[in-house]
Amino acid sequence: MNVTVFGLSPVELVALASAVALVPARWLPPRARHLSTLAGAALLAVSATVLAVLGIRWQLLPVLAGGAIALAFAAPSLLRWRAGRPVRRARWWLALPGSAACLALILAGAVAAWALPVPVFPEPSGAYAVGTTVVQWSDPDRAEIATSRTDDKRTVVVQLWYPAQDAPPAAQRARYLGRTMREAQLVARGEADYLGLPGFILDEPPRARTSSVPDAPVAGGGGRFPVVLFSPGLGGVRTQNTAWAEELAGRGYVVAALDHPYDSAVVTLTDGRTIRTRVAATGDQAEDDRRAAGWTAVRAADLSFVLTQLGRLDRGEIPGLLTGRLDTRRAAATGHSLGGAAALQAARQDPRFAAVIDLDGFPRDPVTRPFHQPVLALTHDVEPGETPEYIPRLTRVLQLSTATSYRLTVPGTAHLTFTDAPLFLPPLPALVGSLGRTAGPRITAEATIAFLDAVLRGESGDLATALSRYGHLTSVS
Repeated sequence: MNVTVFGLSPVELVALASAVALVPARWLPPRARHLSTLAGAALLAVSATVLAVLGIRWQLLPVLAGGAIALAFAAPSLLRWRAGRPVRRARWWLALPGSAACLALILAGAVAAWALPVPVFPEPSGAYAVGTTVVQWSDPDRAEIATSRTDDKRTVVVQLWYPAQDAPPAAQRARYLGRTMREAQLVARGEADYLGLPGFILDEPPRARTSSVPDAPVAGGGGRFPVVLFSPGLGGVRTQNTAWAEELAGRGYVVAALDHPYDSAVVTLTDGRTIRTRVAATGDQAEDDRRAAGWTAVRAADLSFVLTQLGRLDRGEIPGLLTGRLDTRRAAATGHSLGGAAALQAARQDPRFAAVIDLDGFPRDPVTRPFHQPVLALTHDVEPGETPEYIPRLTRVLQLSTATSYRLTVPGTAHLTFTDAPLFLPPLPALVGSLGRTAGPRITAEATIAFLDAVLRGESGDLATALSRYGHLTSVS
């Protein structure tokens, strides 16, 4: 796992420290000035060389530039001193603005590196190591409605995280956002485009490695694992909740997360095609609601199809690592945002799902009706006047369940707190909540595992008390 401090790797910290040290060098007494300049220049040159080999993040460019400018002003004094010539320095009132500008440039880069770090994924805390694999399945019974080709069948890309055997320490960990660097970069740029952000804002996530090992052997023991299907948010991708998925897999669940083509920001198919989202707001609320209901219905059908495929995989009808290890009778439909709405709709339409988890998703099924599965709905801390129909509508849907369901509002959260976003986006409360880099993903995992252990594994205990530790709980029965 990468070790970072304030979002900076050790070599980046050396570059930062050396650049900062060069700025005040001209203000020191002669001997201290020359030693500081020599040491700072040497460390800056070495760290810049190492970064050039490893790949320089754009956030470090202002740091290196500021250090280089400071060195350019300090070097003449050093050279004159070594040549035995009189040392001249610019007057303080001329040098002070230059020193301040260099320091500001360096600190701007450091702040950018802190705000937009390479995400560091926590090691799963469960008894199992974690493996991951990616599959692609096409549904012969459903046409792809997003295209005009009559022979185009609905296809989904699914990433599985599962309990695995312990891997050697040197085993390569899975890349975040994609199977290859190219795929990860395409996904990151697609997400940035979808969000209307400059592409470089999401340059760091493709560099990250997660805690799982690609195609690792499945954990021994021969037992079957409960399965948890996951649908991402609108424009989201299958990997957006990787930290959550890995924690569940370490606790003995198999997580199957879906890419929904033409809805997810970017989907890369095995034939090399890259499918970008066709989702776009019209500005007409009624039309946008109608479209959202349509996307939700397609996603719900995708979840049911993947559950069918997992059953075939377990029976050996589809070759794969997890044959004979999946307990599809203990399956949960889960999702974030629009994916949460799809999970609710999938459960109402498909009784094979035994439980539902809705991570801050507004229900979109236009025809609500009773269903039998228990639901855990995690919601962010909704401000007064913010989407006033959200909580009342969610509560009405939960009341349709014939089982006891729960709505858990987690203080200090925002909509993206329940994803991996806090690991790599700026820690702005309105964007990712105020819980810090790791608390949001951790709370999301712990609360959902408590619910899944109770409803899928039948573990005894007071579920309401366990959930109440994470926020304000409302029980609906």
